[in-house]
Amino acid sequence: MLDLRFIRENTDTVREALSHRNDNAPIDEILELDAERRQKMQELENLRRARKEVSRYRQAAAEQGRQIRNQIRELEEAVRDIEQKLNDLLLQVPNIPLSNVPVGEDETGNTVVRQRGEPKTFDFTPAPHWQLGESLDIIDFERGVKLSGSRFYVLKGLGARLQRALIAFMLDLHTLEHGYREIYPPYLVKRETMVGSSNLPKFADNLYHDEEDDLWLVPTAEVPLTNLHRDEIILPGMLPFYYAAYTACFRREKMSAGKDTRGIKRGHQFDKVEMYKFTEPDKSDEELEKMVNDAEQVCQRLGLTYRILELCTGDLGFASAKSYDIEVWSPGCEEWLEVSSCSNCTDFQARRANIRYRPAPDARPVFVHTLNGSGLALPRIMIAVMETYQQADGSIVVPEVLRGFVGAERIG
Repeated sequence: MLDLRFIRENTDTVREALSHRNDNAPIDEILELDAERRQKMQELENLRRARKEVSRYRQAAAEQGRQIRNQIRELEEAVRDIEQKLNDLLLQVPNIPLSNVPVGEDETGNTVVRQRGEPKTFDFTPAPHWQLGESLDIIDFERGVKLSGSRFYVLKGLGARLQRALIAFMLDLHTLEHGYREIYPPYLVKRETMVGSSNLPKFADNLYHDEEDDLWLVPTAEVPLTNLHRDEIILPGMLPFYYAAYTACFRREKMSAGKDTRGIKRGHQFDKVEMYKFTEPDKSDEELEKMVNDAEQVCQRLGLTYRILELCTGDLGFASAKSYDIEVWSPGCEEWLEVSSCSNCTDFQARRANIRYRPAPDARPVFVHTLNGSGLALPRIMIAVMETYQQADGSIVVPEVLRGFVGAERIG
């Protein structure tokens, strides 16, 4: 959430930033409601002063005092109504891109920052993962549809072990070497948890919701991790906090038939290891670069070809002020697959979730900065492993760093 005072005092800057994001947030309505609220607050203050003045006189002022009290109650109710409407509108406004984010209309404006490795070549025609999965009997699409409908699948045998191995490997790497603390959060969260992470109200149509208990299935571990310190004031010297969590993720994405949805690339349920940071504001830029490097390490140790993209303003996520995407090359699909998006959300989520810290014992609390990134997302990293390490006989060599987790050197 943006600071209302910032919007009021930097309206032109906000409008320009939103135009770069191709967003039509209701800034005019917000400013009108803000002006009305401030006017009514001034009227309230005047009435409260008047009530104090008439309270000095007893019988003669009794009737006037009752009238003033009634006016105050009416104004207070009007102010509460305005503040609720104002808050609802502010929740619709995305974050402001940082000044060094390249301006662009959509993903075509993203820039490749660096690339490691070249797309692998084979002396045979590499198969896509869905063919490999079916021929090796490690992915069962037919039974997935039978159980749950379209865009679901079943992992079997060494396919299930490979996915579990990737999760364990990534969690161990981030917690044992990169300094993150592992968290196992709930998969169902309250409405205010979704609001604090910026998923509500913006993405309500894309979320699974239990209406009776008003609980929401998480679309990513970012949601509960954001809210670990909701409504808290963090003590001096404690930041930064690094967290890593594995969760299943659930999204009601509308998907059409075609190349983009073939196989396990996109589904309503998938697994992901998430990295999350709470930092002091002047450290968040540096911490974003470190987070990207942590995600890169996964690709490097798996021996995958990958590239880093800096996102332009028109392709930023709703809560992000700056983002990098990591894409791995999948030789069977012959395309780059996004496996991570690392973002600096500045104080946007912290304002929504009311997460502050004290820079010093006697200092006023200020909002922290939050960062999030996939470290990495399945099943796309699994796709890249299967297709990169496939052999001419249709088998798959297990990357060396995963063999201890899988318990095998080859899937065949």
